[in-house]
Amino acid sequence: MATAATATEKRKWRAVHRFARISPRKAQLVVALIRGRKVDDAVDILRFTDKKAAGLVDKVLRSAIANANEQEADVRRLFVAEAKVDCGAAFQRFRPKDRGRAHQILKRTSHITVVVAERE
Repeated sequence: MATAATATEKRKWRAVHRFARISPRKAQLVVALIRGRKVDDAVDILRFTDKKAAGLVDKVLRSAIANANEQEADVRRLFVAEAKVDCGAAFQRFRPKDRGRAHQILKRTSHITVVVAERE
């Protein structure tokens, strides 16, 4: 038995790339470009954005679109409902310094999440 809340709820599909080898701060700049846009426009924006994160976000967006297409959604009505970048685990490396010291280097990772939904 469907309740009123589930009947009005929009259908959403998501895709996640975990532990992407890019700093979250750099990836958030690219993700902000596509948030709230139609998926066709978002794919075009990512194609012409000259940043490493654009390729990673593009793969996640295309995966979310494929997930929606598999569930027989109308791909022409899809838009980016949610796009976020969270911090992942950081790889710790050390750089030798003078007098036997060592300074820590953090190689940061990101969790890139894209959610697409149908416009009503």
